[in-house]
Amino acid sequence: MSPDPEKPPRPGLGVVKRAALASILIILLTASTVASAALLEVKTLVDIVKKEGQAIPGVENALDSVDGGQPQTILVIGSDVRYADRNAKGAARSDTLMLVRLDPDKGATAVLSIPRDLRVQIPGYLPQKINAAYALGGPKLTLETVRQLLGVPINHIVETNFSGFRRAVDRLDCVYIDVDHRYYHSNIGLPPSAQYAEIDIAPGYQKLCGTKALQFARYRHGDSDFVRAARQQEFLRQAKGQISLSSVLGDRQELVRIFARYTRTDMRSNDAILRLLKLGFLASKNPLQEVKFPAQPGVGSDLTISPQAIQAMMEEFSSIRATAGERETGDTSTAGNKARKKLKKKTSPALPPGVIADKTNGEAQAIQAASKTPMPVYFVAARLASGGYASGNPAYKPTRAYKIRDRAGKLHDAYRMVLGTGIAGAYYGVQGTNWKAPPILDSPSERRRMRGRSY
Repeated sequence: MSPDPEKPPRPGLGVVKRAALASILIILLTASTVASAALLEVKTLVDIVKKEGQAIPGVENALDSVDGGQPQTILVIGSDVRYADRNAKGAARSDTLMLVRLDPDKGATAVLSIPRDLRVQIPGYLPQKINAAYALGGPKLTLETVRQLLGVPINHIVETNFSGFRRAVDRLDCVYIDVDHRYYHSNIGLPPSAQYAEIDIAPGYQKLCGTKALQFARYRHGDSDFVRAARQQEFLRQAKGQISLSSVLGDRQELVRIFARYTRTDMRSNDAILRLLKLGFLASKNPLQEVKFPAQPGVGSDLTISPQAIQAMMEEFSSIRATAGERETGDTSTAGNKARKKLKKKTSPALPPGVIADKTNGEAQAIQAASKTPMPVYFVAARLASGGYASGNPAYKPTRAYKIRDRAGKLHDAYRMVLGTGIAGAYYGVQGTNWKAPPILDSPSERRRMRGRSY
């Protein structure tokens, strides 16, 4: 699709025009959630998909067939048109490639993100980055490249643009997500060749809607493909956990319309659409499980992967199962509590290697937060030796006190302290809030009992 001519970037303008991973999965997960309603009005929803959607030409004979009810693997493509390339013919490229395996019997939906900087052999061309396949031959060549690389049958292909992602997130009343640090970029004063999507998202657990949700999922500058993939998949996990069947049943037709309008797929027949809706409904009950892509640094910005690593990765992809559920740890017995109380001398374990004491800076950050919030503020007295609190750069203030609004509209106090690890794109921090039940605490993987309290 050729982009319309537009003025130079301004805040948020370039974001919607860029293609990305998260859009299609949010829309697919939404479609899966509403698929139970499809059993009641199959024809209506199938008609919406056929009327509003577009077909990807030339891929019908390139896909692997699969019987109804069997696991299916979907190739998801997000295309990207950079501002500096907008007037160049053939400038579109695949910004994100992802494989999604729907297999209800395994108890989990497998998700594999393919780094766009991966150097591969593109059929009919010299080796180059995998995202060039889209510019050279569109979805069909991208499909052939991925299948040749990974040796996996691909049953369906979906291509998206991010207007659909933005509208789906807004329609679902946004997503609560933990933002690990401030994401910031301004094009003011930069030449056109150095400009990219502007972004300004403060750190902390918060509610992200349309454009800002897309900015967060898509941001790449300043970190790596691996960091971005982890951030996108965490967004998807949180979104999936916050989308309930009851909240979207009444809006099912509009949600399916969004899916159809802003994606292109190979599916045009009633049977194919219905089979995927049914499979998606069954798989929507299962958690998302990320499969790591073990790429290694190559020459320059290229990434590489060995045949042995590919084989092990794809075996995990096809056999992935849900992880163990919630467990409780710690001594909860009365005898254990009494024994601890009898200890006359408290001992503090030595700090592990790579961690140093830094109570002074931690306390200074807590004082800043305490001056702006009525709630108690806690801080860490140690940190990683390789990192620390953000510098004095006004774009990266390490501590923030703010308000967060829940689904019912009630405001809660919150604060966030941000620390770097010394690795590009990798942060950790301290999050505090007096909101007792934020979505991030739903379905915990572990409960730990300490000093008479459960955490």
